[in-house]
Amino acid sequence: MPGSPAPFASPAWLPGGHLQTIYPYFFVPLPSIPYRRERLATPDDDFIDLDWVDGAANAPLVVLSHGLEGSSRGHYAISLLAALRQKGWRGVVPHFRGCGGEANRLARAYHSGDSAEIDWVLRHLKQTHPDVPIYAVGVSLGGNALLKWLGEQQENAMPVVEAAVAISAPVDLTAAGRVLDKGFNKLAYTRHFLRTLKQKTELKFHLHALTLDRAAIRAAATLHAFDDAYTAPIHGFRDADDYWQQASSKPWLKHIQVPTLLINALNDPFLPAAALPASGQVSPSVTLEYPEQGGHVGFVSGPFPGNLDWLPARILHFLAKTL
Repeated sequence: MPGSPAPFASPAWLPGGHLQTIYPYFFVPLPSIPYRRERLATPDDDFIDLDWVDGAANAPLVVLSHGLEGSSRGHYAISLLAALRQKGWRGVVPHFRGCGGEANRLARAYHSGDSAEIDWVLRHLKQTHPDVPIYAVGVSLGGNALLKWLGEQQENAMPVVEAAVAISAPVDLTAAGRVLDKGFNKLAYTRHFLRTLKQKTELKFHLHALTLDRAAIRAAATLHAFDDAYTAPIHGFRDADDYWQQASSKPWLKHIQVPTLLINALNDPFLPAAALPASGQVSPSVTLEYPEQGGHVGFVSGPFPGNLDWLPARILHFLAKTL
């Protein structure tokens, strides 16, 4: 494709999905981003925090939905918003509830299928920025929630966003949960997620009269156990299996009408390649790209110590085609 980024190739010194996933957090230098924070009141008397990279009033706006326990400080957010700033576009990272550095007010938190929150945020931004193109980007959990919203809304999403990109989205939560709850994944990733999730849940027990099984939440050693004890019941699902099934975006991909790019590395340790959607499982509006390398939102390229330029360039190339 003329003008598209060069095909991704993992440097010889950085093989494998786990290294591609972990390496950016420790070794890739990142620019400093001057965020402007805005707090929005939600319709249910809670709040979310938005971190903005400002630009010209008529510049396109990219809305980035982050991953599980992520924020605007994640390497993928910083690298994308730095590229937006350089291009003269604007960007904003709406934090899922409890991820902006302060506990949210309600007993509920956020979850992988939180398409209602995606809907409210995007429609608010469209209402407040009616004359500029708005693009939606979702990473990991945020990518799954975004894809689910796009499929649910179908043509009703088209007046809201011009195009969308989902990166490393766990479109099959059951398949993703199974691999995250065993082996190296359980030690390297799940244990990290559970530490912060449990801390937030403990605070909710102090602030709210929760009737959940506190001992089961504290004892949870897998995402399935945590979701069974907290995420599912607090958000209206029967149990973890019901939550994972209902919140997965894969069944909704065939209904998407907005031009959408789905990028998942074949060596993503969070989702087996066999669980990735085939071309027959998505609508004609969805472009599938499955690079061989990249890990989970890693995509490190260039000579040592590496850079994160490939993913922002690929995202912006796709979005700019709709202008």
